Amino acid sequence: MLNRKKPPVIKDAVDMNLQLRPYEKYILKNGVEVYAINAGAEEVLQLEWNFRAGNWFEEKNLVAASTNFLLKNGTTTKNAFQINEHFEYYGAYLNRACNNETATVTLHSLAKHLTHLLPVVKELLTDSVFPEEELAIYKQNMKQRLHVNLKKCDFVANRLIDAYLYGEQHPYGKYTRHEDFDAITRQQVQAFYKDHYLNGQLTLFVAGKLPANIFDLLDQHFGDLHCTPHALATIPVQSAAEKKYRVINDPAGVQGAVRLGAHFPNRHHPDFVKTQVLNNIFGGFFGSRLMSNIREDKGYTYGIHSYLENQMQQSAWIISTEAGRDVCEATIAEVYKEMEILRAEPVDEDELMLVRNYMLGSVLGDLDGPFHIINRWKTIILNGLPPDYFYRQMETIKTVPAEELQALANKYLQPENFYELIVV
Repeated sequence: MLNRKKPPVIKDAVDMNLQLRPYEKYILKNGVEVYAINAGAEEVLQLEWNFRAGNWFEEKNLVAASTNFLLKNGTTTKNAFQINEHFEYYGAYLNRACNNETATVTLHSLAKHLTHLLPVVKELLTDSVFPEEELAIYKQNMKQRLHVNLKKCDFVANRLIDAYLYGEQHPYGKYTRHEDFDAITRQQVQAFYKDHYLNGQLTLFVAGKLPANIFDLLDQHFGDLHCTPHALATIPVQSAAEKKYRVINDPAGVQGAVRLGAHFPNRHHPDFVKTQVLNNIFGGFFGSRLMSNIREDKGYTYGIHSYLENQMQQSAWIISTEAGRDVCEATIAEVYKEMEILRAEPVDEDELMLVRNYMLGSVLGDLDGPFHIINRWKTIILNGLPPDYFYRQMETIKTVPAEELQALANKYLQPENFYELIVV
């Protein structure tokens, strides 16, 4: 009998043997790969169509994002209202998103309604017409949103730091201007749709409590799509020559956005996972050194974070915060002080154990449910990482020594490596 007077034993996350549920793979008649996680207690599923149709492949700025957004805005048989009404009638949610290398269409639905929903998704992917009036509304709305966002120092800072790191002509560094929306034409959108959706590279990810005939349904509706591999062209990084910037966006503003960024290798580099541990110590969670110093001790900001950008090609190490206009320079000075301490002194074992447990506990939360699990696999698959990447990552988090973290700090946390930006 359970003794409720005795507290349960507390087990550290580092002592847990975390397992990533394996996926089931199926190949449609046209060669499209389907990765599936069949799990969960509820009759719901998530289905993602992942195309190589991100802004890496566009010739004109915003064409990829505009094409992806307008997929849901009209076919030869349905207008935008009818499409939205159809998915709402069945309690489903259809979203789309455009990233740097990929663009997605994602469906969340009850499994029993798939037979009514998949034909309409196929219609969007094969018969979108991009009406001129929908394109005009989209351009007007996006220009209004941009006009509002450009008044915010954090929005401007996010644009500029990427442009300094990668160059304004690079997919990771280019940003949107009002005239870019005016320049988009229906013909450009149709051409991109033809090349990257009608004849694009597609991968499917599905997770949830899947019906027994899920692969038959996918083959029936999407096994006849004409799919062509799309290789990523090499686009050179053209970083800015100057590394320190101070931008006045609002002369009357009382708050400033602080960004520091340095180039960093992508996930394939052996330092990547080890540096994720170092990053969490530095500024990656609420108990980090940057938080303890700049928020708790100095009171300069409500929050400050550092992170490694998870891009497919290049990556970057970013420090991000908003602070009072009068303490932005002092904030940067404190960031550099914390870098210096990490270079000079090894992390003590208690702090390192705290971070190990935090990171592994976060992973444990990410493995709760089929949608999170398929997202883990999606990262591994789309980035071409080895199948055992997850387990190597867990082992590195558990075992990387303090001395190696100090060496990484001396390698990467050098002030001269970082682009420095304040927008007020």
